[in-house]
Amino acid sequence: MTVTQKPTRQRYLVMLMIFVSVVITFLDRSNISITAPAMRKELGFDTVQMGWILSAFGWTYAFCQIPGGWLVDRIAPRIFYPAILILWSLATALLGVAGSIVSLICIRLLIGALEAPSYSINNMVVSSWFPDRERAGAIGFYTSGQFVGLAFLTPLLLLLQSSHGWRAVFFTTGVGGMAWGLFWLATYRAPRQSRANAAEIAYMESGGALVDLGSTEARKSIGKLSWADIGTVFKYRKLWGVYIGQFAVTSVQWFFLTWFPTYLVEFRHLSFVKSGLYASIPFLAAFLGVLSAGLVSDQILRRGYGLGWARKSPIICGLLLSSSIVGANFVDAPELVIFFMATAFFGNGMASIGWSLISSVAPRRLIGLTGGTFNFISNLSGISTPLIIGYLARGGNFAPGLTYVAVVAVIGALAYILMIGKLERVE
Repeated sequence: MTVTQKPTRQRYLVMLMIFVSVVITFLDRSNISITAPAMRKELGFDTVQMGWILSAFGWTYAFCQIPGGWLVDRIAPRIFYPAILILWSLATALLGVAGSIVSLICIRLLIGALEAPSYSINNMVVSSWFPDRERAGAIGFYTSGQFVGLAFLTPLLLLLQSSHGWRAVFFTTGVGGMAWGLFWLATYRAPRQSRANAAEIAYMESGGALVDLGSTEARKSIGKLSWADIGTVFKYRKLWGVYIGQFAVTSVQWFFLTWFPTYLVEFRHLSFVKSGLYASIPFLAAFLGVLSAGLVSDQILRRGYGLGWARKSPIICGLLLSSSIVGANFVDAPELVIFFMATAFFGNGMASIGWSLISSVAPRRLIGLTGGTFNFISNLSGISTPLIIGYLARGGNFAPGLTYVAVVAVIGALAYILMIGKLERVE
């Protein structure tokens, strides 16, 4: 009698590992928003100077995306991920000893460069471990880490700041990231070298998982980067629709990652402790939004609807919901302000599964480069959003900044509706 081997579930452990990595990634890029009001008070920065400090990360993060994506196609995730994670966490800890605008900008530039390949690595790992019908759910789960960490840890970091000063926030998050980098190095393996059994590998591969992606043989077959490869990731209208849509998604996100605590403290005049409690609510809403988007997207696909409908509809709805942030300009009660912020960030969470489209439309051998280009264009918002809002808020009024964010969200929804068309791989 033949006994059928039961598939292991090693891929879910991998998904959890990426989730924790994303929590750390976003804490290290956004912890400065928590400390910004106290830093401004101690160091004497105005909103324009703080805008330059907050945007510094975005410059190198955006412009290192394409070379970072190129490296992702060539260096195994097991080595590359912990190397950059440990280095950017060390740089994060160094923020705790910085005391000038120049030093803060330089360190944030370094962190941005080192974090640049992280999401392309996440996408490569998920593309190699998860079949098509599970991929959006996996991406939704790990993407939720960028919100859940901030939702639950922001109040704790504010308490840490209150008791030990703003520098302690950087020391704590930096040391935590270095420890996790060592854990990833010791634990992660590619599918065929992992504890996943043959039945799980077969299940993943038959469902569209690229189980050999990132292997030594696959990396050797890539060859040198050519201008034709670069042209491929820039020439298709379909890809530009995804790029513009994601720029809108991250524009909303960067408001929350940079200026939101300052908005609550300085424009809405809430205390640090109260602002920490209020600030956690939109991040929790975004966490719920991204989880629901991934699960709903995969469920639509399982029920027989097209891949385009399953992947695009949550993103379009989420971007339209994100534009509701402008409603905060017309209310005064803190509870109503947080209602509009939470609604907008719930929508942002729903729209944050754009990586599931990259897995479906990117050229098979250029997934890292396409992901890097996608993240490069989208994270130009990491430069523009902090700066634009910093200049718009020079008179102490954040209302024009919220209007800007809402308009960009609507443009992103239109890009998904009008530019992407049928969801299919570009070859």
